[in-house]
Amino acid sequence: MCNDATISRRLSLAMTPLLCLVMSTQLHAQPAADSLEAAIRLLQREFGTRYPQADVYLAELARAGEDNDADAFGKLKRKALLANPLIAENPILFVTRPQYTNEHGTEATMYQTGEVNTRVFRGGGALRLLDVKTGKITRLVDAPEGIVRDPEVHFDGKRILFSMRRNIKDDYHIYEVHVDSKKLRQLTRAPRVSDIQPIYLPGDGIVFSSTRDPKYIPCQRHLMANLFRMNGDGSNIEQIGYNTQFEGRASLMPDGRVLYTRWEYVDKHFAPAYGLWTVNPDGTNHELYYGGYAWQPGTIADGRTVPGTNHFVAIFTSPHDLSRGAMVIGDPSRGLDGTQPILHSWPPDISRQMARWDEEDRIGNGYDSFRQVRPYYETPYPLSDRFFLCSRLIDSPDLQQMGIYLVDTFGNEVLVCDRAPGCFDPMPLRARKRPPVITSRVDHRRNSGEFYVQDVYRGKDMAGVKRGSVKYVRVVEAPSKRTWVPKGCGDWSPPGSADSHHPVAVNWNHYNHKRILGTAPVEVDGSAYFTVPAGRFVYFQLLDERGMMIHSMRSGTMLQPGERKGCVGCHDNYKDSTSPQLVSAALTKPPRKLADWYGPERNFSYAAEVQPVLDRHCVSCHDYGKEAESLNLSGDKGVLFSQSYVNLLRTSPSNYVRSQHDRDDVLPMVSLVGAGPVKTLPPHSWGAQRSRLMRLLIDGHYDVKLDRESFERIAAWIDLNGPYYPGHRSYYVGHTAGRSPLNHADLRELGQLVKQAPNGTTLGWDRVNEYQATQLGKVMASHGPPVNFTRPQQSACLQAFNSVSDPGYRRALELIRKGQNQLIAHPRFDMPGFVPSAMHGDQLEYLQRRNESEVRSRAAIRRGTRVYDGATTK
Repeated sequence: MCNDATISRRLSLAMTPLLCLVMSTQLHAQPAADSLEAAIRLLQREFGTRYPQADVYLAELARAGEDNDADAFGKLKRKALLANPLIAENPILFVTRPQYTNEHGTEATMYQTGEVNTRVFRGGGALRLLDVKTGKITRLVDAPEGIVRDPEVHFDGKRILFSMRRNIKDDYHIYEVHVDSKKLRQLTRAPRVSDIQPIYLPGDGIVFSSTRDPKYIPCQRHLMANLFRMNGDGSNIEQIGYNTQFEGRASLMPDGRVLYTRWEYVDKHFAPAYGLWTVNPDGTNHELYYGGYAWQPGTIADGRTVPGTNHFVAIFTSPHDLSRGAMVIGDPSRGLDGTQPILHSWPPDISRQMARWDEEDRIGNGYDSFRQVRPYYETPYPLSDRFFLCSRLIDSPDLQQMGIYLVDTFGNEVLVCDRAPGCFDPMPLRARKRPPVITSRVDHRRNSGEFYVQDVYRGKDMAGVKRGSVKYVRVVEAPSKRTWVPKGCGDWSPPGSADSHHPVAVNWNHYNHKRILGTAPVEVDGSAYFTVPAGRFVYFQLLDERGMMIHSMRSGTMLQPGERKGCVGCHDNYKDSTSPQLVSAALTKPPRKLADWYGPERNFSYAAEVQPVLDRHCVSCHDYGKEAESLNLSGDKGVLFSQSYVNLLRTSPSNYVRSQHDRDDVLPMVSLVGAGPVKTLPPHSWGAQRSRLMRLLIDGHYDVKLDRESFERIAAWIDLNGPYYPGHRSYYVGHTAGRSPLNHADLRELGQLVKQAPNGTTLGWDRVNEYQATQLGKVMASHGPPVNFTRPQQSACLQAFNSVSDPGYRRALELIRKGQNQLIAHPRFDMPGFVPSAMHGDQLEYLQRRNESEVRSRAAIRRGTRVYDGATTK
């Protein structure tokens, strides 16, 4: 047993920032009796007469210890901890439902109608109240064929906001229920839309996540959601987040901001690109709060601020798992990633899961390390800085389901409720303090906002950039993926990379297509001030006098109409973001309008922007039968990409490895960052300046002399990370990687013909016997494009035959010409005259209808009227 001095010392230690996870393990290793005693004494000291049996519990604890009575200790532990006034004085709200089916990953749990994973939806849920003192459970809302999820208690403690889907034919809509009367009110009702994870705002509005701006995971086919807000009656729904993927799991911070989970990857690996972000309720000032730039954890979910502290509690999990894993208390003031910010965790030792967080190069599947955590935790709710409710795996031999647990920082965990089929989202039903209202900075009369940079030369690693070398800021949009192709089409993964998986081929080794919005000048003091269209997910690049990249963001930001946002420089610590205060050269002038990049803004297309330059200056030598045919730079169309695109990129690393890009003597032909790494990279790490192709053009390559526009087109292509297609739309949705004009059967037959040919094996073309694009990629990497649909007789795979009279040769050529005719009849997205498939046409038409709904809502806000789902107006 411990005296008060020992307990006081232990309480101090329990929340001391941990220098390493071993210390965390030691803290949790204190004996169970000591842990219980520490909790009882703290409750006695903090609550006094509201915890009247403390002395009785301590006496019973002493007797249980003397008798070595484990059964008595277990009963006492439950009794003493459940008497905690934080859960005993008010009912506990929770939901019962089946565990979500892990069909792909953390955010793929909406199973929306008409989407790829609708079939795995499982119903049977309810919203319930538990009286901890009596054990009585009251049912507030029942959905026997559906799911109730994401409850949130109003500040008055009398109303509850939640999302509900009544059955598999329905989708999630937002509802509100009055606790006393059980009166139910539906707030949203848009068809083919999932509205989830709502929270009340201090000004009586509501923030929630929704698929109203439909977009899909670039590496898969699953629908994602963005942040929206609306009035408390469900009117005037407007989008406040425009990230390319997921924004959600919102919670309210004490200062009135919203804390949320964001998943984004712009020129970055998909797995660890989760972080906690903050935003004002009006959608202004999105800022990184914690995470997103380390390999582990792969995913950070369900963040909430811990009362009375600057800490947060969240779930550390894996991108290919549900939002279950280790529950962690973190202090973002101690860092944005790694083990240093971790103050406490459940389970106590997560050192193995975090062992490789700071590695620079890819770590295989190490980003899924938290899938091995047992028991796992979900949906944490902080009652204080010591006590937390959560959902936790019961993990007993006869019961494998989630129950509600009360846990504390002393090491105690006690089951509160184990109602089948599982218990989630626990929180007390009680009134709480309303945070301050943050005045809106949105001006709906405008369609743009303003960005300000105080000094581009300020920031980590920028000391090596010579002042005066940065001439422009380029603003690039990373548009969202709006369409998908069916499963089984043969997805594209570039050779040598396990990290860039494309259901529809877009680029060689990254997921994003790009759109240059324009450039703005950088003043001599390093400042810049410019306008950017509102509601666009953009990032910035610093350019030299030739228009080549010096440094690039690999994340994104956005503005609301009329918003003005500033930062101090090019930094990797988003907490340095600030509103402009110091007068600089840029601020003495009006904000600059972005200068167009050789025409109006458009999605970047390799075939339209780069290939014409190669045709004018390179193809005369770099083509079939020419002296430099070993590097064919023609625009002839292959199975997925063009000849020149494949030949330039297959000679460059598919995975970015820093050491390969730092050596001047072995520069890659084209230096791309691909789909990683996750860490912030210094200036001059990759891009046109680090590419052998650009060095050749600058130093002189025979008599090739490019005009400035031609030079910038090639440099921009490299600096945008080598995009090929201008988007994900396709005509050939059921064919290999959504791009091949030949169907699976034709490609498989072609592969078999080549494999059986005299030279098929020795040349490597036997690996084309699969319709999977990954197999084709191996051939592309080692031998170049195997098929040429523009000039079929030049197809490299035909070299497998010894004679043009070989029946196999004739049949192979016939198949390739069939593909040629298909492309003539139905041009691909890298060709003039492209028309998407009916499937993609329907998806884009639906997107247009959703956009029109957003326009109506913003018009109503400008007029001072109200519009609801279904276009009803007041």
